[in-house]
Amino acid sequence: MKEKFAIIEIGSNNTKVHVYFKGKSIFESTTTIEFKKNYGIHQKIVSEDLEKLYQVIELTLEKTEEIYIYGCSIFRKISAQELQAINNELFAKYQVKIQVVSQDNEALYTAYGCYGDISYPKDLCIFIGGGGSIELIFVKNKEVYDYKYFDFGVVDVTNTFPSLKDDYATCSFDEVSEYVSSLIGEIKLSCDVLILAGGDHLYWYNNAGYSLIENTLYQSEKQKYMLTIDKSDEYDHDALKTSLDAIRNRSDNPLWFDGSRAMKVITNVISHKVQAKYIIPTKINMEDGIFEEIFHIEK
Repeated sequence: MKEKFAIIEIGSNNTKVHVYFKGKSIFESTTTIEFKKNYGIHQKIVSEDLEKLYQVIELTLEKTEEIYIYGCSIFRKISAQELQAINNELFAKYQVKIQVVSQDNEALYTAYGCYGDISYPKDLCIFIGGGGSIELIFVKNKEVYDYKYFDFGVVDVTNTFPSLKDDYATCSFDEVSEYVSSLIGEIKLSCDVLILAGGDHLYWYNNAGYSLIENTLYQSEKQKYMLTIDKSDEYDHDALKTSLDAIRNRSDNPLWFDGSRAMKVITNVISHKVQAKYIIPTKINMEDGIFEEIFHIEK
């Protein structure tokens, strides 16, 4: 067992840090770095975004020198030459390198972080959403039996409907959901429970002031809360009507909310396509599965 180490997950829109000591998480943070948005403009990873990443690494090094860095969606799209140049710079500065994670492994790591410590005999759908991709993992009795991957995320939806980032959106919920539905298509599988993972979904509800109820379906320290589908619908529609600036002002990371409305529409559309009755919002990410599987820490 490694006594102290950090995992940094670099997503298309958010970079997450977890520091562990003797098997327990002692620090976590999320920094919005818009890698995918800026890559779309410049067709390369821009130096300004790398500088922000360096700051994250430097802050993490203050807590531990044992750092493992994993690149997701956008880093699967860049060329091998560009990745090598970035890694050469990272190694020269900090003796670390980015390991690019396949969409398959990203999804399975995150899903395992959701189902690995629970006991629930019925079908679950685990939603893994990010800036550049979406994965759905279907699980029953701790066994993955199906999955669906989509090559779009909140950045793509927000680029199509830019007013989603404004204080008040000028696009309607139905307009955005119809577009998202066309990207997803038909989903023939169904389940009672949709777990929201891949980002800090609780951050949205907490800052928006939307109340949650206790998860009575199963016990998990990382999945303490839930919503009924009716309450989720109410909150999701309200997200496009209420002041986004008011929510930002209650937070410690205002930029994070640029993609928040797109995420609410995406999760809402999927919740209905899989006929979910309950929504479990979490902040479970790929790091949770990596922590369990790669480092073999026993609960």
